[in-house]
Amino acid sequence: MTVYTPRRAARVLLVDAGGRVLLFSGWDPSRPEHRYWFTPGGGLDPGEMPAQAAARELAEETGLRLDPGELGASVWSETVEFPFDGVWYRQEQEFFLVRVPGWEVDTTGFTDIERASVSGHRWWSADELTATGDRYYPEDLPAVLTRALTDPSGGAPC
Repeated sequence: MTVYTPRRAARVLLVDAGGRVLLFSGWDPSRPEHRYWFTPGGGLDPGEMPAQAAARELAEETGLRLDPGELGASVWSETVEFPFDGVWYRQEQEFFLVRVPGWEVDTTGFTDIERASVSGHRWWSADELTATGDRYYPEDLPAVLTRALTDPSGGAPC
């Protein structure tokens, strides 16, 4: 029987003027062959609200600093189960949409584990995600991205 560690997380769909979403390329340290693309974001600190965590993670991982209030409401949420670095997690995560004209990603705020397990980043269109053979998370990211971009609220502009 798998024992799951509960975790709450906040993730960001950082979208440029071309409608492309920023994804990081990484791998699981305990399974280096398991490579994938993923959105900026991470676990909530004790007492932290999802928008606060999303803003903190966005600053740490991309250098983009926003007030949590600028993020608005989350555009999607899910619960996922996955292993990472030898631990199985059951993670409840919320996604926030942030639009930027463009952004030069600054990863100097990466944590040690991020520096050890992230190899790069790239901006992806929904069509490119649909066409690629690469693994990415969430698995239905093209649909999530399309829904978020067509929502009248439109996410937080920068």
